[in-house]
Amino acid sequence: MSIGRKKNLGRPADLAKRDAILAAATKSFFEHGYGASAIEQIAAAAGVSKVTIYSHFSDKQGLFKAAIERECERMRSHFSIDGTGSESLHDRLMQIGHAMVAFLARPEMVQFERRIAAETERNPEIGLAFLDAGPRRMKATLAAFLAGIAQTGALDISDPGLAAEQFASMCKGFGDVERRFGAPPSDEATRQRVAAAVDLFLKAYAGAS
Repeated sequence: MSIGRKKNLGRPADLAKRDAILAAATKSFFEHGYGASAIEQIAAAAGVSKVTIYSHFSDKQGLFKAAIERECERMRSHFSIDGTGSESLHDRLMQIGHAMVAFLARPEMVQFERRIAAETERNPEIGLAFLDAGPRRMKATLAAFLAGIAQTGALDISDPGLAAEQFASMCKGFGDVERRFGAPPSDEATRQRVAAAVDLFLKAYAGAS
């Protein structure tokens, strides 16, 4: 009984340490990039030892992947794909489009993607880890949402994955390129782009109803 109680008491502390590690790692990866982020520095910032980090994460790449997943979880909490059911499909897609663009347009996210692209040239596995933990997972979530809408007959979609790509690409548009090269579009340009993307998407995939 006493052993069980000790284990239960220890779990919150372990979770707190894990959260502290992920917070420190995410900050380091965002600000300095993967290559320049050292486990020793992350451990010091989190107030733990290197051994503790390795006990939670197998290696630096495992820590990186977990940090990416943490950021993607923040994105999922930024907006709900499912919605409340009270919005029209048009309004729901508008919300998703704006929330997605707003998240990707954050200066730290733009900087992070630049760093990941640079690191990928030296270590392709870093790029794959980022794709699996972030963009591919979000695409799958959006595709599942669109598949559910298609089942109601509101949209006629035979390939939800492709439709998800098209919707995301139209919402980001050329503004995504502009952001990457230091010329972010205005809020009004973004509003117009997302609105046009939603209208075109609904026309392209108009269902029977």
